[in-house]
Amino acid sequence: MVGTVNTYRRVIALTGPLLPLVSFLARLPVAMSQFGSVLLVAQTSGSLATAGIVGGTLSAGQVVFGPVLGRLADRHGQRPVVLGAAAVNAVATAALVAGALGGLGTVPLAAIGAVTGASVPLIGPLARTRSVALAHRAGADESVLGAVHSLEGTLDEVSFVFGPALVGLAALVAHPAVALGGAAGLVAVFGTAYALHPTATVTGGTPGRTVGDRGARARTKGDRAGRPRVVHAVRGSLALQGAMFGACQAGIAALTAQLGVPGQAGIVYAAMGVVSAAVGLALGALPARVGLRLRWRAATCAALVLSVPLLFTGALWPLYAVVTVLGAAYAPHLITAFALTERVVEPARLAESMALAASSLVAGQALALAVSGRLAEWYGPAGAFSVAVGAAGLALTLALVTRVPSARTRAEAFLPAQRTASPAPAAGTGEPGDGEEAGKAPAADGNGAYAGR
Repeated sequence: MVGTVNTYRRVIALTGPLLPLVSFLARLPVAMSQFGSVLLVAQTSGSLATAGIVGGTLSAGQVVFGPVLGRLADRHGQRPVVLGAAAVNAVATAALVAGALGGLGTVPLAAIGAVTGASVPLIGPLARTRSVALAHRAGADESVLGAVHSLEGTLDEVSFVFGPALVGLAALVAHPAVALGGAAGLVAVFGTAYALHPTATVTGGTPGRTVGDRGARARTKGDRAGRPRVVHAVRGSLALQGAMFGACQAGIAALTAQLGVPGQAGIVYAAMGVVSAAVGLALGALPARVGLRLRWRAATCAALVLSVPLLFTGALWPLYAVVTVLGAAYAPHLITAFALTERVVEPARLAESMALAASSLVAGQALALAVSGRLAEWYGPAGAFSVAVGAAGLALTLALVTRVPSARTRAEAFLPAQRTASPAPAAGTGEPGDGEEAGKAPAADGNGAYAGR
């Protein structure tokens, strides 16, 4: 326990205590906008079909344009990309609220929803990229990198629990427009704060090719052939994880409605998220010798085993028990998948790769929600839950058949554009690294930590 606390202290020393808080608050609008848009449009238009279309275009915009924003962040740096995206997203979200309240038709509302999704500022994937960059610059070991992924995964999980909960609370005591209006304010304030945080300079972008880049490209060229299979397998696994999320949402909603307690659906799903977040945070205690391949297989196996009881659940309290236990398998899989992404992709393309991974999750969830919702209408809650079990089985198959690198293949500094001939500083040395000489990264204190907080 003490060792785990110390590891997370090292992570906070790298980022500064303010960055995780700001990034968490900037993530909330992502979790609020999807659910909030559906509730708002359904209430103002009186049409669930229109609400579903608007929610679908919002998800589609995020899936399609998320990787584009990630690529722009890799090329031009996080600060200008997040500033622009946050501004557009805040305006688009406010326009969606105004349009819904003003009685706009389905087509213009769907168009605004698409812009809202396309401009989501990707705080989760970009925060992972930034924290990883800070860890690599400080020469952090694998235990600290693992804790970075665990902390970021936990922040994601908590945001996706509190986001819908805030929407539901606002809709209950006031109106769904209040929730979406709050999301617009949050992304404007905290998205901007995240972009302007001094650590943004560590992800300053790689606009041109340098001599160091050529060497890195030459070193990675030989093993690039083996990487796409891993990358695509991880993205497929995340899409299947998203499918589990969507299927569980549909199944939980169907079963609670069948039992006459539809208001319990959100609470059941939140319980799953809370357990998932707690287990994700505890994952930082695992020693580095427990490799990512083993973690991936264990997490997907647990997801399959723990999801099967959903097929035989027909009462409220057993549903709570089964779903809560199942949540323990979710965060380990998500954290491991993003850690695998960070291990195998080129550092200069990490933001884009993280965005693609997140888009895979969203795409899987949206598609499964539509399919499992229809199955729930035809065959009852078990029809929806069968999609979750099937997705878990396919994810386990991917984990078993995919060859995973047993160790990191690069030892050079994290961002190619920030390298010169000088090596990256080792943790605890406090010596200036090449990024500082180039003016690309914030200063480090005597422990390799960010000193500008």
